[in-house]
Amino acid sequence: MKKLLTLVLLSVFSMSLVFASGQAEAGAEKVIEISFSSVSVPGDAHTEAMNVFKEELEKISGGSMVVNVYHSGQLFSQEGEQDAIRQGTVDMVYTSAPWLAEFVPYLSMFGAVYTFQGYDHMTTVLNGEIGKQVFDDVVESQGIRPLGAYYLGTRQLNLVEKVGPVRTPEDMSGVKLRTPGSPSWIALGKALGGNPTPMSFGEVYMGLKTGAVEGQDNPLGTDKNAKFYEVTKYIVLTNHVVDSTWPTINEQKWQSFNDEQKGWVLEAVDKARAYCDEANLKTEAEILDFFRGEGLIIVEDPDVQAFAEYARNSYMTESQDISKDWDWDLYDKVQGMVK
Repeated sequence: MKKLLTLVLLSVFSMSLVFASGQAEAGAEKVIEISFSSVSVPGDAHTEAMNVFKEELEKISGGSMVVNVYHSGQLFSQEGEQDAIRQGTVDMVYTSAPWLAEFVPYLSMFGAVYTFQGYDHMTTVLNGEIGKQVFDDVVESQGIRPLGAYYLGTRQLNLVEKVGPVRTPEDMSGVKLRTPGSPSWIALGKALGGNPTPMSFGEVYMGLKTGAVEGQDNPLGTDKNAKFYEVTKYIVLTNHVVDSTWPTINEQKWQSFNDEQKGWVLEAVDKARAYCDEANLKTEAEILDFFRGEGLIIVEDPDVQAFAEYARNSYMTESQDISKDWDWDLYDKVQGMVK
């Protein structure tokens, strides 16, 4: 009888353990995985920002949200990842106004000459109320949600010695300015006062060396990496395109998070943005000494206001095909936010 009672008690105890274990498993928080893909390479500030985002989100979520980072095009090409995020094949990618303008046409103005007149202007607009409006339009149109705007770098004019020290758009008259071959890039060349000369990137070095083109524009890091400083004489700090990249999440994935999880993601995005912005600003500030050491002349005082006014007129007249879909009221509002 005692043996039977013992067996019954053991059975009840075992069932209690199973029940308790089942309750614990049911109450355990499921780990959420986020895949983040980019074609950028290690060393790029926005690549390193992916790791900052990962570390911060995993820390503040207590490990309940995990980010799997794929850089250097490990999963998709640049074009491929733009499609993949819409399809939900990947959770997050970097996108930007030029990539989205095909679907939300007025966004092309955010990649145009002098929409932004400096880093502070860009980040105030895109990481403020206007940015929220823009990002909501993307959500509604594309089912993907930009979460912020990271600073990617600022494009500057880079000219051969023959051109001289440009300070106004009139100084660019007749200058053969290399551009990519698309209409929006050609419009950019016109907006700077130059004579747009389409040329593939791989030909630019020899083009500058032989005089086939007399100038090009790129962020300063590209000028260094492509060794354009070897065949040019001037860098003009026009700050004409303040470029940004937008960490973006599939909307269905976003809506699967609760409010607390969404807050964690935005907090991690903001920390990664601070890292990316500071890294790129630091690089741009320090790299000028490198160019001076290579014998280039840095024109630090071009008439930025004159360039901006010239660009607006150019887009409204000779490049109407590009600007016809712009929201000019919004454009004027953006311009009114220059500090």
